[in-house]
Amino acid sequence: MTIPDAEVARWQRSLLPGGLVAGADARRSARDWSIDVLVTVVAMVVGVLLIAMQHYDDARWMLDAAIGVGTIVALWWRRRHPAAIGVGATLASIVSASAGGAALVALFSATLRASRTGLIAVWAVAVAAAFAYPLVLPGEDSYVLETSIGLLITVVVIGWGLFARARRQLVLSLRERAARLEAEQRLHVEQAREAERRRIAREMHDVLAHRVSLLSLYAGALEFRPDAPPQEIAEAAGVVRASAHSVLQELREVVGVLREGDESTERPQPTLADIPGLVEESRAAGMKVEAAVDADAEVAAATGRTAYRIVQEGLTNARKHAPGAGVRVRVAARVDGGLLVEVVSRRAVGVPAGGPPPTPGTGSGLIGLAERVALAGGEFEHGPRLGGDHVLRATLP
Repeated sequence: MTIPDAEVARWQRSLLPGGLVAGADARRSARDWSIDVLVTVVAMVVGVLLIAMQHYDDARWMLDAAIGVGTIVALWWRRRHPAAIGVGATLASIVSASAGGAALVALFSATLRASRTGLIAVWAVAVAAAFAYPLVLPGEDSYVLETSIGLLITVVVIGWGLFARARRQLVLSLRERAARLEAEQRLHVEQAREAERRRIAREMHDVLAHRVSLLSLYAGALEFRPDAPPQEIAEAAGVVRASAHSVLQELREVVGVLREGDESTERPQPTLADIPGLVEESRAAGMKVEAAVDADAEVAAATGRTAYRIVQEGLTNARKHAPGAGVRVRVAARVDGGLLVEVVSRRAVGVPAGGPPPTPGTGSGLIGLAERVALAGGEFEHGPRLGGDHVLRATLP
């Protein structure tokens, strides 16, 4: 477990172990350098004290000192190879008094970092060295006393290392748990944000499809009736201009909502009471619409919004695929407290004589409606009847 550099300030990184910040191969931090200097000094002081207790001639003194210096230098790699350095330094301490300090540092480092197999090897060699050292380099005290002192020092160093290891693992586990919870929280936020964007995009699809179909209807009328009276042409052109303006405005809103990091306020959502206005808008566009809408039915806001979208999609589809078709809209409360929404195109899909051709569609609007109704816990069906009418019906709880 490592901590990304971006999450830790530079001055904080200098106070943490380099391996904790960026992995085992990381460069030493200021804290690591300070500890390295400290343990080197401690190993040298302990080694000098131990070698001073031996009665060497010049040749043996120089050999002992050389082994001790080599062992101290090997401590540089104790973090990367804790078990190997621990075993090597401990074995060197059996024949070299000056390596005793480095052996203690290596034993502590191995207890802190080595694997389970490495720990067993290092501890076994350390216990064996406590028995062998008084035999190879006897002192003025008895063998039993020197062995007891060696075992006591070994146990103290191992215990200290185990305590530091447990504390280190606890810190790493807590940090890993915090990082996992943070990642899960980020994932939850992203999923919620993505779901909200899809919902808004679905809402805007319904609105844009309605507006564009109106725009197509009036543009088709201007194309197929160039001899219409100037007043009708001006009225149709005004509706085209207003519809185009509405489309652009709503397109800006959907792009703004879906843009990363945009926090614009969501537009007000339609309700059941807005369905009569939607029907009147379609009538003004030249559609033949019969409507029976219970706009005062007591339903939840989400249910009313879903009913509005169903009627909107039904009128849009009738306008796109059956220009000039008669349409019947029915929105009524059910005895069980639910809501029935039905849009029926009274004639088969076709192109009226002298009128604009049907607008092609992809069916994504009906797919979105089916998903919306399913999420609301209702039932949705659509398709042609035997008599040629096309029905779009939903029952909402």
